[in-house]
Amino acid sequence: MGSSHSVLEEIQELADKTGFTSDQIENLHRRFKQLSGDQPTIRKENFDRIPDLEFNPIRSKIVRAFFDKRPIEMGMDDEHQDRFRKQKLKFLFHMYDADSDGKITLKEYRNVVQEMLSGNPHLDKDSVRSIADGAMMEAASICVGQMEPDQVYEGITFEDFLKIWEGIDIETKMHVRFLTMEPMAICY
Repeated sequence: MGSSHSVLEEIQELADKTGFTSDQIENLHRRFKQLSGDQPTIRKENFDRIPDLEFNPIRSKIVRAFFDKRPIEMGMDDEHQDRFRKQKLKFLFHMYDADSDGKITLKEYRNVVQEMLSGNPHLDKDSVRSIADGAMMEAASICVGQMEPDQVYEGITFEDFLKIWEGIDIETKMHVRFLTMEPMAICY
């Protein structure tokens, strides 16, 4: 990086471009070095050293998110931030929509909930099924409203998914604890 003066200038330039503070940038740089093994790039195998990901059932999808090929735009205005948020939610939606038909069905949602809760010895299969069913009923009430007794909720569309996540800051809800450091938001 050169002399300490140029390092400070580089950090300040990054702070100006990204909106992060200098301390946050320095912390991210330390995390990057720790995760990469002090190498210039992070490789997929470096994620094997993150204890919180070791037994996560959607580990491969999380790791894939870090290697997403979409470019990240610096200094985004509100419109770009909204579009970027929708891209993040689209990625999350596809994690649930296993058959890529544009809907998260009850069966798909049950499978994801089963995977995520499979390590909990206090929950049996029926309890996990009830949790998934209850969440799907809540999604239906948010997206469709009061349903008729003979009406069937086919599944969560991406538009429904956006309604469900409306007003929720996904950046603070989705994080991975990197090694022995504090939580870091997943950016993809």
